[in-house]
Parts: sequence; C-alpha cells; structure tokens
Amino acid sequence: MTIPNFETTIGLEVHVEMKTNSKAMSPSPVQFGAQPNANTNVIDWGYPGVLPQANKGALEFGMRAALAMGATIRPALHWDRKNYFYPDNPKAYQITQQFEPLAYDGQLEIEVDGVKKTVGITELHVEEDAGKNTHGTDGYSYVDLNRQGTPLIEIVGAPDLHTPDEAYAYLEVLRQTIQFSGISDVKMQEGSMRVDANISIRPIGSKEHGQRVELKNLNSLNYVRKALAYEEDRQAKIYLAGGTLKQQTRRYDSAANVTVLMREKETADDYRYFPEPDLAPVHISADWIEEVRAALPKSAPERRQYYIDDLGLEAYTAEVLTQTLEMSDFFDAMVATGANPVRSANYVMGEVNAFLNEAHLDLEQTELTPDNLAAMIKMIEDGTISTKMAKRVFTAVTKGEDAVEFVEANGLKQLSDPAVLTPIISEILAKNEQSVIDYHNGKDRAVGALVGQIMKQTKGNANPNVVNEILLAALQASKPE
Repeated sequence: MTIPNFETTIGLEVHVEMKTNSKAMSPSPVQFGAQPNANTNVIDWGYPGVLPQANKGALEFGMRAALAMGATIRPALHWDRKNYFYPDNPKAYQITQQFEPLAYDGQLEIEVDGVKKTVGITELHVEEDAGKNTHGTDGYSYVDLNRQGTPLIEIVGAPDLHTPDEAYAYLEVLRQTIQFSGISDVKMQEGSMRVDANISIRPIGSKEHGQRVELKNLNSLNYVRKALAYEEDRQAKIYLAGGTLKQQTRRYDSAANVTVLMREKETADDYRYFPEPDLAPVHISADWIEEVRAALPKSAPERRQYYIDDLGLEAYTAEVLTQTLEMSDFFDAMVATGANPVRSANYVMGEVNAFLNEAHLDLEQTELTPDNLAAMIKMIEDGTISTKMAKRVFTAVTKGEDAVEFVEANGLKQLSDPAVLTPIISEILAKNEQSVIDYHNGKDRAVGALVGQIMKQTKGNANPNVVNEILLAALQASKPE
C-alpha cells in the first residue's frame, strides 16, 4: 500500500543465529530445544575470573555471509563491550563489534512487481546473543541461558527500502542468501532469524526525514510487512492531524494487527561501549578470506541457472528446488548418483514435499536419503518397477528401507522379458477369441480387456509397455486375410 502524499523510508536490522557447534565465547554446545540452562557453563553465567575465547568458526561463518552478500571484509578488527543490565544477561555486557564490524558495503538484489532494485548492506558484525526471559502465568519470570552466547551476525541494511513489499522481498532474498551460505537454518519460528525495523515517513519532496520509529523482534516475514503497513498508516494519520511523532520503540500485536508502544526514547541508549579487554584484536589475511570463499556453497541463483541450462529443468521447477538449501542439496545428491534430473525433481517437489507436509518434518529429520530415492527412480527408468509399484517402494524408502532390497523381497520386479511374456500373451489370446475378433472389428476397448487379463495372469508385474508392444504385434499377426 502507498500512503498518498508521503514517502516511506525503511531500514532493517536482522539478527541471525549461526549453527556453529559451540558458542561465540565459550565451549558450551549450541542446540535448539534443549532443557533450560542445560547448554551453559561458567563463562555463559558470567562467573568472576572466567575469560572468553573467541570462536574461530563463528568468524568464518560471518565471513561466509559477508562474501555471499558481496561485502568487503575488514582485515583488522577488535571486539567491544556493550554494557547493559537485564535478567537474561548475567555478565551485564555483550561482546560485539561496534566500532570495527567484520564487513561492510554489501548489497542484495530484490524484485517487486517485475522491477529489480539493489539494496545496500551497511555493515555486518559478529556478536553473542543474550538468554531468554519468559514471564509465566504464575507470577514468576524465568531465565533460560541456553541461548546466552550463541554466535550471531547482525546485518544492518541501508535505508533503501520504501514499501512494506520491498521489505518483504529483501528479507526473502536475505534469508535465502544466508541459508545457502550454510551458516544458519534461518528458522524465524525458532528465533534463529529476528528482525528489527526502522520506519519513518515524510511529505513527498521534503529533504528532511520524518521521526524514526523502531519495531522490535518481528519473527515472521508476513508480520514485518503487516507491521510496516500499519505503521505507515498510523504515522500518516498523526501528521495529517497536525500532531508530532516521538522517537519510540514499538512491538507488533499480530492478533489485533497493530503496533503497540513499548517505550519512548528521550535520548539515545548509553551502552558505554569500550574495547573488550579480555580478547585480542583479530587479523584476517587475504589467504584466510580466499579459504572461506572456497568453502562457500553455490548460491541459489547459481543453482537455478545450472538446473535450467545444464539439467534442462523448467524455471519454475528450479525456483521450487531452491526454496531451501536442504532440498537443493538433496536433489543435487540424487542427480550426482545418475538419477534422471526431471523425474528426480518431480519426486522431490511432489511425493517428498507431500510426505514432509503430512509428517510435519524437515528433510533432515526423516530417514529419506538421496541415494535410496535415486535408486528407486533408476528402477523406474530401467523398467524394473512400474510407477504404480513405486508408490509402495516410496513408502518403504521414507521408513529407511533399502529400495533395491525392498523390491527384491516383495517380488515387485516387472516382467519385461519378451521370452517370458510372449507365451503368456499367446495363451490369453487363445482363451479370448471374442476379444481378438472385436479388435479386428475396430473395437479398441478389446485391447484394454486383453491387457487386463495379462496383468491379472502376471499378478500386476508385467511391464505395460512391453505387454502392449508384444500384444499389438500378436494381434496384427492374427488379422484375417
């Protein structure tokens, strides 16, 4: 929606949790869904006398994200302390990169209504996450520090966005870019990607920006779009009524589809930043950058182009296959075994997706393997099993059974040998003289009846293509002179 007579300016700050094995500054494991406070140690709890140790993997993952967005990596940087007091932060400070962020000057290309646009990335820095505060209905508040110290990247976008739809498109591209860099699953429902939005409006033609309002902790792309649209309208109504806006932080109430005041800011927060005294500066060599670049997986656009140009897939199919890194990797692994790309793509988009949706699972949570599904597809391609039989085989494959062994054990191999099928077909023709006469009198349904008899005789295992070929040849040969 466009607000008449006003221009909107939007800047997004996105926090992404990285899926390293351990935390940013401690050896505690990083694992979603663990028992509260299970994945913690004395560094996370901020015990006196303990010292942090920077996770090299977190820096490398941050470099991956930066390279994926075309950003420049800073060769020398230091860590900073951001001081604040809150129950979910027992150290009373957060280790971040306020003054020398890891990377800067990146960009992403978005498309809205057929119009492409480049959106700048101002900076990207690595920091540690805080814990999680939960306010119970029993009057108590609870603190879970499993998330405390989880390595984050904060991606600060330039204020280049001007509509909620542009913000939505930007976040879609950003999420896919991060996911295909291999550093995060970017599951907003699990908090591994969180969005803060800054929005202001001003009269068209004005050189001065309007008062900025911050929207905190938006946890779905759709909520971001809805919250920004509501905020555009709210701010415009205030200006049109002759009112003024104050600098505010607001949250989005999805049930009521409104933004709600959290606090007003009279002055900027004073976090008393200073260089982290317990960590040495970081020096990033050109060789290290190139080593990280070499480990970067192919991006979604690169994969789409490969699927279309080299594998002969339709553009829509390529788009669907690159919705997630797991799906794209799964498909790539199937093709690498020699499975037919088109049939593999159809199975991944069709049967596999249907199975995942019904079971409410992600690919990595299932017993499906690319090799096993590819083996089933190869059996369809070479005529070992029919597409009808493949339904049974697919069910077995989703349970982790070996496709080839299941076919052998259950007698599902198609009869494709003409030497075996010809006598069976001859016997059926001899027993069904009327169907043969009907065929020669132009009744095409007679062929279907004969095929049904043959399939019954072979318990459904005859290869329909081979059966039709032999049957039609035999019928032609029996044509009266």
